[in-house]
Amino acid sequence: MTKEKKAEIFRAVKFTLFSASAGIIQILSFTLFKELLGLIYWQSYLISLILSVLWNFTFNRRYTFHSAANIPKAMALVALYYCVFTPLSTWAGDALAKGGANEYLIEIGTMLVNFVTEFLYQRFFVFRKTLETNDLAK
Repeated sequence: MTKEKKAEIFRAVKFTLFSASAGIIQILSFTLFKELLGLIYWQSYLISLILSVLWNFTFNRRYTFHSAANIPKAMALVALYYCVFTPLSTWAGDALAKGGANEYLIEIGTMLVNFVTEFLYQRFFVFRKTLETNDLAK
């Protein structure tokens, strides 16, 4: 196995672990907003998604992609992804919830779609030119 392939596998593993931690934040905050505060599905989902995105972006930029990219620019590019993903997933999740689907299963399914598409977007679009450029990579 080549050095590049090993590095890419390790990058995917790190992204998975940070995403799992963001997933825990998202599920816990979703549960807090839904069960304890009584918010409806889309409100609980939207707030918990924002919290997990901020966490995930911060750690993956620094530790997974080792990027020294301009943070506002990189965050703006990630925000563009969420300008598409968030309305679609909020609309679809709300429709499924109103149709009687289990809201936690909707949340988990949405998180899995987010995980795969966000990794590909960040790896091959947001950080493709700035991989391994921060102080940790040197």
